[in-house]
Amino acid sequence: MNKFNFKANCGTTAMGIMPHRDIDKALALSMDMDIPFWPQLPHVSYFEDMYVQASEHFPGIIVDTENQRISLDSTRFFEELPAYSEKMGDPATFALTGKYSAVYHRFLTQELSGFTAIRGQLIGPVSFGFKVFDENNVPIIYNDSIRTILFDFISRKINSQYAELKQHNENAFVWLDEPGLGWVFSGLSGYDDTVARRDYRDFLNSLTGPGALHLCANINLPYLLSVGAALLSFDAYQIEIMPKGYASAVAEFIKEGGIISWGIVPTDSTSQDQETPGKLVERLIGYWNIIAANADVSAKQLAEQALIAPARCCLKNVGQVGAAGETELKHGVPSLHIEEQLVETAFGYLKTVSAMLKQNFGLIPGKAAN
Repeated sequence: MNKFNFKANCGTTAMGIMPHRDIDKALALSMDMDIPFWPQLPHVSYFEDMYVQASEHFPGIIVDTENQRISLDSTRFFEELPAYSEKMGDPATFALTGKYSAVYHRFLTQELSGFTAIRGQLIGPVSFGFKVFDENNVPIIYNDSIRTILFDFISRKINSQYAELKQHNENAFVWLDEPGLGWVFSGLSGYDDTVARRDYRDFLNSLTGPGALHLCANINLPYLLSVGAALLSFDAYQIEIMPKGYASAVAEFIKEGGIISWGIVPTDSTSQDQETPGKLVERLIGYWNIIAANADVSAKQLAEQALIAPARCCLKNVGQVGAAGETELKHGVPSLHIEEQLVETAFGYLKTVSAMLKQNFGLIPGKAAN
């Protein structure tokens, strides 16, 4: 495990994907986090979509901007493979260009050196492989030849982004958005959890920076903690009660120096309206107390190696009622799109939850742990 060089100490970060149309506002929200990140804003441009961003220069890819669809032509893939192989030594082949993310390049103009760390992101190879279909409507992850190139390609993209971010902050890291690792347990999947774990261990070992994973999907926590990442970010809010059976896997991960980003602040309106920062702190400490009671790790150590984040991104509000959508009120405020309001409320809760946890566990100078 390639470990991090900073203490997490219940600091804040968030998902890269945001619903905002205003780049400056999204960047300001990100820069208000303890660990800022460059926002992915698919409502600004289809090229800001996380799957499209990762696809740049991958052989055989077709980006249909009119229908907002990405696919792969396997004949073109093999035709373009020799030229791609010749360009693999050129760093520009794997760099994220301005066309595929204007927001990323705006982020790099910010003053980033004073933060504890900064973070990038990219869609992971498993999710990309499940999402992108070939001309026969088959996910490309099932094609062994294409999958091998895909894992290597994403590794090089991650390493390129990491090197660029590291120029701005020594503690930069990049996490992989990997909802696909929640799909490998499906009985319908031809790419199962055993193969995925093997592939992922090899993949993470190919990264020059610390390997980090993020999932918003329903998860098997012990499985995810076993694939070799140094950081795991997940939707902790959905668990409600921490299973005792998860405790030993969490404890082992923490004792090896891993960091867990606990997505505890909901971003859907139904859940968010039912919560307060105090209730969310109580829920998270409840998780940690269950782990501490059933494994050889303390709640204080869990807090020291914890980041605090929203539960999920918020591109579509599943708790929304009515068809008004973008003009619907949230707490009587009509000036923002509802998804943007939910994210901004979540970010506000996040800072309060973080501060309460730091005080509770003595992570603020001069404050004693309870």
